[in-house]
Amino acid sequence: MINRLKIAALALAVLVMGAALPAAAQSVPAKQLFGAAQLPAAMPTESLGFYSKGCIAGAVALPVDGPTWQEMRLSRNRRWGHPAMIAFLEQFSKDSAAKGIWPGILVGDISQPRGGPMASGHASHQIGLDADIWFQPMPSPRLSAAQREDFPFRSVLRKGTFQVDDRVWNKSYENILKLAAVNPKIERIFVNPGVKRKLCQTVGGDRSWLSKVRPMYGHDEHFHVRLVCQPGSPNCEAQDKPSGSDGCNDLDYWFNVALKPPKPGSPPPKPRAPLMMAAMPKACKVVLNAPDGGGTAYAATTRAPLTPETTSPLPAGAAAFAPLPAHGVPIPASRPLQ
Repeated sequence: MINRLKIAALALAVLVMGAALPAAAQSVPAKQLFGAAQLPAAMPTESLGFYSKGCIAGAVALPVDGPTWQEMRLSRNRRWGHPAMIAFLEQFSKDSAAKGIWPGILVGDISQPRGGPMASGHASHQIGLDADIWFQPMPSPRLSAAQREDFPFRSVLRKGTFQVDDRVWNKSYENILKLAAVNPKIERIFVNPGVKRKLCQTVGGDRSWLSKVRPMYGHDEHFHVRLVCQPGSPNCEAQDKPSGSDGCNDLDYWFNVALKPPKPGSPPPKPRAPLMMAAMPKACKVVLNAPDGGGTAYAATTRAPLTPETTSPLPAGAAAFAPLPAHGVPIPASRPLQ
């Protein structure tokens, strides 16, 4: 308990100081410090570092409600990202509805207000260019704020298997993934290996977009979209471009090696060591020290604070920074790292 109190106090000190990061903070897990930030850094927007080792300055938030989207798990405060990501999610949801694929999308985690490592659920999502989209259309009637805290995840796999459940899966799932993949702003889309195999078995015609759809642990309840590094972020570390292959010949590794259960008596895998501040990009220390920003990019119009009874859609430009509603539901258990 004492150590936790010391870490919390140090995190608060880092966030209110305008000077250099204290030397003691170098040995603190970065997730403790970035997790303490409730608002973005008042700095020009820039993604700094790599998707799984970096941060973001000048992030903006996705409005919790829009005509064709709803942000989930509001209590996590993980709806912040690069303006390009926020714009992508808004336009993607609108395009999905316009094309008759899904009437709207449910958006999961994007990034924390200043990015960086999260306490649970992800190894990436650190520079504002990753976002999770749930594998189910936005329901009707729309979900209230309270409902979004414990609305159940739904896997597209048959329970206990890596086979897609055809009672859930239909052509719209292929179409929603293709809609994202053909967008030139998209770098990668992560799905469960079972989902990738289903696409390899069923997609006809032009299959070039499958090169962006990559198998990954978990990702049976949501798909993960990743944007390319954006202009104005020279310190964003880009990934290698996907090969031109559809990737369907690479699935043997997943089903014959990666997803095989461990042999009886095998020692459990060692947990991944947390990222320490000393290992983070130096610019991320500046981001932590910066004063709070207000996110004026999404304050063009105003609305009453969201309440648990709120179910009606809000205009696309509605203020993204109204107080979060009270909640009493535990945050869901973490999903596999990605």
